[in-house]
Amino acid sequence: MKVVSYHSGIPPKNSSPEKPQILYNFIQGVNNNNDIGLNHHGMNIIDCDVAVLQGFVHPGSKNVPHLNLRKNVIETQKLVGKRTVVVDSNLFLFATKSKNQPGNYLRYSFDGVFRDTGFYFDTDVDPKRWETISDTLDLKLKNYRTQGNHILVCLQRNNGWSMQGLDVMKFLHHLIPEIRKHSDRHIVVRGHPGDGKTNAYLKLNYPNVSISNDGKHITHDLKNAWATVVYNSSPGVASLIEGVPVFQMDANPNHSMYSECANTNLKRLENPKEFDRQSWLEKISMCHWSFNELASGEAWKFMRNYV
Repeated sequence: MKVVSYHSGIPPKNSSPEKPQILYNFIQGVNNNNDIGLNHHGMNIIDCDVAVLQGFVHPGSKNVPHLNLRKNVIETQKLVGKRTVVVDSNLFLFATKSKNQPGNYLRYSFDGVFRDTGFYFDTDVDPKRWETISDTLDLKLKNYRTQGNHILVCLQRNNGWSMQGLDVMKFLHHLIPEIRKHSDRHIVVRGHPGDGKTNAYLKLNYPNVSISNDGKHITHDLKNAWATVVYNSSPGVASLIEGVPVFQMDANPNHSMYSECANTNLKRLENPKEFDRQSWLEKISMCHWSFNELASGEAWKFMRNYV
């Protein structure tokens, strides 16, 4: 089996050594399984069984070379009935205390980055996968909370692709009155920590609503929270693991990686449904692999069964 990683799909101004290292480790793991792995640095498409991309491309993406390459790779692979591995963010990142911590997990899927468009290797679930990640990250599933003081609203990047064109502040100005129809609890709004412009646009003037001034760690904002409200972003994973119910507002709840454990109707804000989070965690663990597991070939040995 032939696998090609496309290094030119990484932004040219990338300053993170981790991004190319992901691709190098992946190909090392392919070769360790006696398959053919190639690190490709050009802009042309190479015939292969599986292409590997660090990042994805979305409707409305900029017309720039590295994103055009990603698009061409994905479309070419689909056209010839072959697969593309997409490397995406770590849903357990909140539990990673430092970049040097063992693990360095990321999320891997075939052909898409939404739960309903990509394949996340969760058709055959091995509970030991979650046990490994749990032990490595010292991450434990907490019981659902029995009380809480505030409702935490976690925003996504403004103009980020996961918002599908919806402006973050328009979403927020619509959301707060909707929450007020069902709860008078204090609301804490947490901006996306990776959005460098948050301080410029996140301005609010509502009674009993505050902006989180704790950009260090989401678990601080989750402490004593009654519920978390999101559009479809990954803080929902942290909230569920910490035992705080999640309300997801995306019109298509299947876009998120926790749709089976999320409330979708704010009418239940004071009486959220509780879900079987253990089986859900075991599912999403199947698509998370560490740098070491990539390089050793363990990750590819697993993934190649689904090519």
